[in-house]
Amino acid sequence: MTSARNRELFGLLPIALAVSAGFAAVLIARDAEVNDATLTYGAAFLVLCLIGHLFIRVRLPNADAYLYPVAAALAGMGIVMVYRIDPELAREQAQWFVLGLAAFAAATLLLRDLSVLERYRYTIAAGALLLLILPRVTGGVTNGAYLQIDLGPIAFQPAELAKIAVVIFIAAYLADTRELMVTYERRVLGVSLPPLRHFGPMLVVWAFAMMLLVFIRDLGSSVMFFGGFLALLYVATGRLSYVVIGLAMFVFGFMFFEATVGHVGARVDAWLDPLNPDLYYAVGGSGQIAQGMFAQADGGALGAGLGEALLTSGGTPVLPAAQTDLIYAVVVNELGFVGAIALLLLYLLFVERGLKTAMLASDPFAKLLATGLTAVFALQVFVIVGGVTRVIPLTGVTLPFVSYGGSSIVANFILVALLMIVSDQARRPRDEGGVL
Repeated sequence: MTSARNRELFGLLPIALAVSAGFAAVLIARDAEVNDATLTYGAAFLVLCLIGHLFIRVRLPNADAYLYPVAAALAGMGIVMVYRIDPELAREQAQWFVLGLAAFAAATLLLRDLSVLERYRYTIAAGALLLLILPRVTGGVTNGAYLQIDLGPIAFQPAELAKIAVVIFIAAYLADTRELMVTYERRVLGVSLPPLRHFGPMLVVWAFAMMLLVFIRDLGSSVMFFGGFLALLYVATGRLSYVVIGLAMFVFGFMFFEATVGHVGARVDAWLDPLNPDLYYAVGGSGQIAQGMFAQADGGALGAGLGEALLTSGGTPVLPAAQTDLIYAVVVNELGFVGAIALLLLYLLFVERGLKTAMLASDPFAKLLATGLTAVFALQVFVIVGGVTRVIPLTGVTLPFVSYGGSSIVANFILVALLMIVSDQARRPRDEGGVL
């Protein structure tokens, strides 16, 4: 049978060919010609992916064979789509892709024992809080939300790294307390509740999510963090009642702030009635949501083709923030419903492999860590795709690996590295490690 590493290698080859074909399609649509640069782009992409593959082959020989190729496929699609929107942004995206691979390699080399993360859980949690508050302190406002820190020519979104730090802390906490939360729980009105001293963390995380919603004005991150926490809580305890209580707390908090905080209410109004002229033409109103709807409807089943979507008119963007918030709408417009389903299936495969990794892990912390990272990744996809398709209010969360954004690519490659470290340890032969 073909080894996992060889399957991983063979999976990278068609991905590089698809990247070359994507660049060729964009050049044909833009200049009505194609040149050997497209093969150069594809070859460069393959070489970079092969470097990451070599680190996996040496450092993580037993890791899952599909996580890395799927991440590479998503990143390649992202570079092609950003290149279609703006070649200069695509060059920057390619540079961040290299940095992301470097972060991936560094994580696989330096993090040899996951228990280090478990031991420093509180330090990691403090760092996450600091990262999330910094944009508010430095005034990094993006579309009314405090999302980024401006470091000269580089803009960095700390929430991307904070999501990983928060998952590490919650996974480490629940790995220690999960048995106590189940053993000493009590029933109130037929509902199972954990002991009060262990119920506190749920209140803290709920307050944390509400802070993101109001103080930082980041609805997407609040959904991501709290949803990831509930997923971990359910896996750790097996109690659906805890999830119901957590959802009720979040919905109550959201409804309260929607009625009392202006920018939260404005987001909901734009979501409910995006075609209202008063909202459509208002600054920060529903125009972006409405244009995203029109772009997706224009794509049809098979799409207009790469490079064919109308993104600007007379120098004015028709589709605001096409490279970030609305890149999914560009995908649907140019690749159609079929292309959108293919993209979502790639995300679904990544989530499936992440959950499979969690199921195979025997160490409680590793199992919860893989579950939390996968849940946060899945929720991030849901938040942005759901916002563009009007399932939920639109937020400023990036589409993992596909949207333009350096901090997102680097953070998600670190996430992939952590999942593969867990996978390698879970799949390692039991007799490996010598005789005690």
